[in-house]
Amino acid sequence: RRVKPLLRWLSDLGMTAPEVRKAVVRCPKIFDVDLEKVSKPVVLWLKDLGMDDSQVKRTIASFPSLLGCSIEQNLNPKVQWLRDFGMDDSQVKKTILRLPQLLGCSIEHNLNPKVQ
Repeated sequence: RRVKPLLRWLSDLGMTAPEVRKAVVRCPKIFDVDLEKVSKPVVLWLKDLGMDDSQVKRTIASFPSLLGCSIEQNLNPKVQWLRDFGMDDSQVKKTILRLPQLLGCSIEHNLNPKVQ
């Protein structure tokens, strides 16, 4: 039930068929994620960071697991962590565009130990 709507939605985001296949192979769990309650809000969250459609597409293609991340529990704390380093919104956006996998890292177990 969730396969066709997700594939259609990824295509509507501008992802090509090979990009969609690659995303699904890299993160098959995205089929288990609620499209309306989780994935679509994540895309809106990326746009609120200032990303345009092509940047959103590129970010998701690079890190499809992002579509299953909680905004409140995962994404917002990562952005705040970057801001605590003195990054402004533009720098946060550039950092996420360069390394979207950062959003999947644990602050406590991965990010903080690397900067201390």
